[in-house]
Amino acid sequence: MAKFNAEAVELEEQIIRTNKVQKTHKGGRTLSWSVLIAVGDRNGHVGIGLGKARAIPDAIRKASEAARKSMIEVTMVGSTIPHEIEMNYGAAKVRMKPASEGTGVVAGGAVRPILELAGVRDVLAKSLGSPNAINTAKAAMRCLTGLRKAEDVCRLRGMEPGELVPWMVKKQADEAAEAVVEEAKPAE
Repeated sequence: MAKFNAEAVELEEQIIRTNKVQKTHKGGRTLSWSVLIAVGDRNGHVGIGLGKARAIPDAIRKASEAARKSMIEVTMVGSTIPHEIEMNYGAAKVRMKPASEGTGVVAGGAVRPILELAGVRDVLAKSLGSPNAINTAKAAMRCLTGLRKAEDVCRLRGMEPGELVPWMVKKQADEAAEAVVEEAKPAE
């Protein structure tokens, strides 16, 4: 999957999780923050980043820069994903399924903001295993990176789309036939 140039478009940021970290030294405790952020344009591009610093604004800035550097392009079919996929990162596992139009984003935790900022409007997602937000977010990004369109897979395998996905060819033929019938109707 190709990386995306984040400088060219207007991006939205959403903080997924903030975490206060304390380290004990001989002289006392040192307080710092880690922030997990998702960045996307709601048009098929999304990235996540983790930033750590002594102050929250610095951690947010670092996380935002990291997210912009890690942006990917998401393969979509209409307003949903092309196929079911399940990926894991550490002990966190995320499963995503395409949904019919109007379903919305049925997801929770760290997966929901990632899908929303990617521009996926109809999807069913389930977070399994560890509830750790960082690992869940990385598993969700692996899912989005692993998506492929049927035409691309056919091209790689040297097949015709009808061999790989016979129902898709029938659906396209039906849609073409409906379009011809609509054009042939006289205007009222």
